[in-house]
Amino acid sequence: MTKPRLLKLSGEALGADDGIFDPAKVAAVCQEVVAGAVHGPVAIVVGGGNIIRGGGLRGMADPTRGDRMGMLGTCINALALQDGIERAGGRALVMAPFALANVCQAFERSAALAAMAAGTVVVFGGGTGHPFFTTDTAAALRAAEIGAGELLKGSKVDGIYTADPRKDPKATRIPAMTFDQAVDGRYGVMDLAAFALCRENRIRIRVFDMTRPGTICAALGPTPPGTLVGD
Repeated sequence: MTKPRLLKLSGEALGADDGIFDPAKVAAVCQEVVAGAVHGPVAIVVGGGNIIRGGGLRGMADPTRGDRMGMLGTCINALALQDGIERAGGRALVMAPFALANVCQAFERSAALAAMAAGTVVVFGGGTGHPFFTTDTAAALRAAEIGAGELLKGSKVDGIYTADPRKDPKATRIPAMTFDQAVDGRYGVMDLAAFALCRENRIRIRVFDMTRPGTICAALGPTPPGTLVGD
């Protein structure tokens, strides 16, 4: 089987300005995933920021509960993606670190690989299953576990720039860089735990703009856009 690619999507990719979901955004994202999946096995890790940011909750008796609420939010988004992928004509399977009856099954590596080999998009919800870790770290962890060759990091800009392009009109996009250059330049590609996992397991990171129509499909294709980070 061709090495899988893991697509990391934020919850905002699915969210509406005045609600949790924008049905048009969900449909558009899933149509692009189905179109891009013809090029090889695909897995997705989705965040939950459109529903709840667990790490931002304060004043709870148990500070880990907010993170667990956030994990459940990502499972809701994973179900939305599963439904959208199926409506777009594809097949999808939701997995999480924990099984939820009639919702998702517990992650099991061989089952995930078998599903992807059969053309099913595997959607990972639930983060890492532990508090204090971001969904970026969950994406890197799952990418390592399934032997992904590349982690596609959806962003709001079309790659890594020499400066913030929204603030500096002279900023230029960097088409490729090494892991060392990413660290030395302090570009903040992903959180440090996620970055270290990708580096150790030789998983390339591609940063691309997930907000522009067609870019998710292109990122899954043979000539992906964005900035590539790798050795």
